[in-house]
Amino acid sequence: MARFQPEPAYTHGQAARTAVLLCNLGTPDAPTAPAVRRYLAQFLSDPRVVEIPRFVWWPILHSIILRTRPAKSAAKYASIWTPEGSPLRVWSDKQATLLRGWLGERSSQVLVRAAMRYGNPSIASQLDALKAEGATRILILPLYPQYAGSTTASVFDAVHAWAARTRWVPELRLVQHYHDHPAYIEALARQVEAHWKREGRGEKLVLSFHGVPERTLHLGDPYHCEARKTARLLAERLALRAEQYQVTFQSRFGRARWLEPATEPTLIALAQGGVRRVDVLCPGFTSDCLETLEEINQEARAAFLQAGGQEFHYIPCLNDSPPWIAALGQIAEQHLSGWPTQAPDAEHQAQSRAHARAGGAPEGPCAGKP
Repeated sequence: MARFQPEPAYTHGQAARTAVLLCNLGTPDAPTAPAVRRYLAQFLSDPRVVEIPRFVWWPILHSIILRTRPAKSAAKYASIWTPEGSPLRVWSDKQATLLRGWLGERSSQVLVRAAMRYGNPSIASQLDALKAEGATRILILPLYPQYAGSTTASVFDAVHAWAARTRWVPELRLVQHYHDHPAYIEALARQVEAHWKREGRGEKLVLSFHGVPERTLHLGDPYHCEARKTARLLAERLALRAEQYQVTFQSRFGRARWLEPATEPTLIALAQGGVRRVDVLCPGFTSDCLETLEEINQEARAAFLQAGGQEFHYIPCLNDSPPWIAALGQIAEQHLSGWPTQAPDAEHQAQSRAHARAGGAPEGPCAGKP
């Protein structure tokens, strides 16, 4: 088997393009047990996600988890699936389309695609597609505002694995985080304010971030600190006092100690303590998905109401809101700085083709580079 994958055909004088690849976590292809099993096998095999020695973890994964969990998870996915497909995939694709339009309105002719770290379309397949479209400079923009080894770094792993199999590697830039970017904080604030304007305001704003094992904090992962900073900046922008909002962490897995306080127990305690209405926002998720639509808006809602709460208001993720697309655009522009993003000059391309042909280059596409 060849060490490097074949290069796409190249035509001399072809314009070099700049591209942005938005990367999200991923989703099964369908809300079925077989599709979920394939997805979970890839997701839970990533050593960035489960930091347990393989000889210990592999038997647990294959003999227990992948036999019992897919059917349960498939039912949950079915409860949030849309006619268009998985919400995470739908929103990520829309964000890519709208970002391309936002940049285009500012005269930046940039290719934009969305990829999934697990599932389809894969990061490798989208990088291949961008190369085939002529991209020689690619900005990797994870849709994770807060850096974590289990999310952002895993995206970088996938990009580097693709590069290791690629003969002609494009210029690559990797966006590490934007948890405190003013435009991102503003987009979150506008989302909350729009909800309050429509639905009124609750007694407590709960900011639920995805959880990670507590040991990762002590090992140097900045996720906990970045999530807390996002919450603090958002509270300041909304002029909230400390007692008016609460930071929590959701989506626990396994028996290890995870970041505290946990979302669902906190909501139960609030209801039992006399809080009648809560508003819940998930700032670390830029697209609605299983963790927001099912875990929060279904399971956490039921837990709060059963514990005595009277009103549970879920505030949707940023999704395709104009302030978020503008924030994505500003973040992309910041990291694209110095790269050419304007439309290629037709006369220059024609001259380049003429020089190449004069030097013996073939008339049509070829496998090599100039």
